Amino acid sequence: MRIPADALPEGVFYERDGPVVRVVGTHLGRVRAPRDLGVAGAQLDGLIARQRDFFAARGQGVEWKVRAHDLPAELPERLVAAGFVAGEPAAVLIGPAAEVAGKAARAAGKAGGAAQVNGRAGEVGREPDGVVLRRAVGAQDMRRIAEQQTRVWGFDCSWVADDLTGRVTADPGQITVLVAEAGGQVVSSAWSVYQRGTEFVALLGGTTVPQWRGRGLYSALVAARAREAVERGFRLLHVDASPASAPILRRYGFQEITTSRHYQWVPPA
Repeated sequence: MRIPADALPEGVFYERDGPVVRVVGTHLGRVRAPRDLGVAGAQLDGLIARQRDFFAARGQGVEWKVRAHDLPAELPERLVAAGFVAGEPAAVLIGPAAEVAGKAARAAGKAGGAAQVNGRAGEVGREPDGVVLRRAVGAQDMRRIAEQQTRVWGFDCSWVADDLTGRVTADPGQITVLVAEAGGQVVSSAWSVYQRGTEFVALLGGTTVPQWRGRGLYSALVAARAREAVERGFRLLHVDASPASAPILRRYGFQEITTSRHYQWVPPA
């Protein structure tokens, strides 16, 4: 799952440097690495510096995700010494798709959210209060999702539109993007990425605007994506969960296997 053979969006490519793979052509450079880099000390410092300097030459920042069980254990401190800044840790959760689908759907119904959504994930469903859950299609939908994500997080997420559009264009079968709309506004959104060659579907993006929280929309989108995973023959779900999401997902059958943390370097202003 760390270095999947995705169908890449136009303009995005992988470039290998020893044990790591650089993801080039996205809004922010990314480094994908195996669990054990197989280098330490000065060799590790050189590997880190090459990734930083490669993206610096492109005028970009770069992000390196580290799991708590990754090796060598000195990797986080070496990243910080090279100018990378540690983000907040996330809980890496794994859940059985069939169990999650049932528990999340029941929770959504109890909260008054999305109880009317039946059948294949992403088909149009309408709640009594007028919220519509549907599959997102086209560049305009992706722009509206990016705007909604920006409202939720409070920083610029405009890049999300190009990222989602590029993924769908490259291979519609590798991603499902869902939205919940109320009054013509996107109030919740989420997507899932199918990790071909594995049993896993990654759940990403799940966010709801503050005034619509507590109504079951987040749970409904989890249930819809879990149900589609089952229908498509995937057994397990994977989430890097925030402290807000992790307790909810644990109630649906997810278990924590480790933690992850993003280390990010940005060019000096």
